[in-house]
Amino acid sequence: MTFRAALIEQTVTGGRVQDHRAELADLDDDFLAGSGGDSPVDIDVLYSGINYKDGLALAGKPGVARTSPLVPGIDLVGEVRTSADARFSPGDAVVLTGGGIGESAHGGLAQRARVSAEYLVKLPEGLTPGRAAAIGTAGFTAMLSVLALERGGVQTDAGRVVVTGSAGGVGSVAIAVLAKLGFEVTAVTGRADTQGDYLHRLGATELLDRQEFAETGAPLQKRRWAGGVDSVGSATLANVLAQTDDGGTVTSCGLAQGHDLPTTVMPFILRGVTLAGINSVTAPRALREEAWARLAGDLPVELLDEMTQEIALGEVFAQAEKILAGQVRGRTVVNLAS
Repeated sequence: MTFRAALIEQTVTGGRVQDHRAELADLDDDFLAGSGGDSPVDIDVLYSGINYKDGLALAGKPGVARTSPLVPGIDLVGEVRTSADARFSPGDAVVLTGGGIGESAHGGLAQRARVSAEYLVKLPEGLTPGRAAAIGTAGFTAMLSVLALERGGVQTDAGRVVVTGSAGGVGSVAIAVLAKLGFEVTAVTGRADTQGDYLHRLGATELLDRQEFAETGAPLQKRRWAGGVDSVGSATLANVLAQTDDGGTVTSCGLAQGHDLPTTVMPFILRGVTLAGINSVTAPRALREEAWARLAGDLPVELLDEMTQEIALGEVFAQAEKILAGQVRGRTVVNLAS
């Protein structure tokens, strides 16, 4: 039996990617031998997605693919074929985000997968496989951010919350969820002219140009936010922290602008601001189940559908380039049956 997959082959020398090749391939089941550890779960993959990490891997950028050859794709949704783990049975609908797939283990951009059960979650009731894939790592990360804001005590009557990188996958889901929960959301974007209507439909009440945040400002600035969700990093995150009100919480889950953080301790020791790091890759099972249950109830499906586009497996290479160029909004779902 063979299955279709996107496949990356490359060598890395001195931190530089050499001889990178990404193409469609027909693989047999033996290719997956050894995957999944001691209790592997074999999955017929129905849908995957394209995230920023996948774009980097497919385009041959360093820092994501840690083995070669590799099936990329940090998300997958499908049905269990066989399972060596008692928690899963044939026919179960499951979702896996992160956990090393698409980086150090074969991922979701293939019609079949063999994965560890450690981070695998059964699909919540009422959530279809296609919509779960549309949520994917980006939406899961956004919900982890919302949960962190709630744990930090950020309430709907405390003031505005700000979402950076707002037209991307994390930002889009964060806005939709926060707005449904009753928060007043400000969206920071560099594409207000083309994505403004879209962001307002998601629930943003105000749009700000990302250039206002692009350069490092004073360590303490005018109080503007009760909390925030940042997927940009660098000066943008530093400015959000400097503008956050006393006792506020800001989550950090990305580095589109950079991995540096040019700030001081001032927001933390003089205003009691909390910076909450979001790690979606190795989030524990209990937190994953909580986040997916909340997504099934708190993310308006009509907005999820609006922010989602669907492509075939053969289109992932071109889509990766568009994502890296900032030309894609919302979420991209890959239909493995098409």
